[in-house]
Amino acid sequence: APQAPVGPPPVHAASAAATARSASCGTVSLSMASDAEEGAGGAADMLDFTPEGTQKRIQTLVDANPVLLFMKGSKIFPQCGFSNTAVQILQSFNIDFETVDVLADEMIRQGVKDFSQWPTIPQLYVAGEFVGGSDIMIEMYQSGELGEMIEKAKADMM
Repeated sequence: APQAPVGPPPVHAASAAATARSASCGTVSLSMASDAEEGAGGAADMLDFTPEGTQKRIQTLVDANPVLLFMKGSKIFPQCGFSNTAVQILQSFNIDFETVDVLADEMIRQGVKDFSQWPTIPQLYVAGEFVGGSDIMIEMYQSGELGEMIEKAKADMM
């Protein structure tokens, strides 16, 4: 009789991806605040978990960071192709930019969509202005418009 295979059962790619997604979601402790939040705003605003408090938190992040990307995952480990594209475009300009991982904070994930009136992630802000998602970033990158906007933001940072 044939022997049953030894070892763990095979894992399907879809279930592995779902497990990875659910592992990256969940509640976030205040110590897991994004890189962008560390220098921004007072602690009191960061503790307000109401929709209004979330909007204030997002505004503080946008105001404090000249180039800010709300994305799924981090610069080092993007969790979706669109976020990865956005990071690659920004890295091509060789500038400092901050990211906020929306998977780590459900209030920010929904709140940023309300804040910008834009339904998808990633979302780019340059010099306090909402630019758009990865599709708009690609168009603006190809036309040179995003480069001009980044150069101006870079000059304002100095």
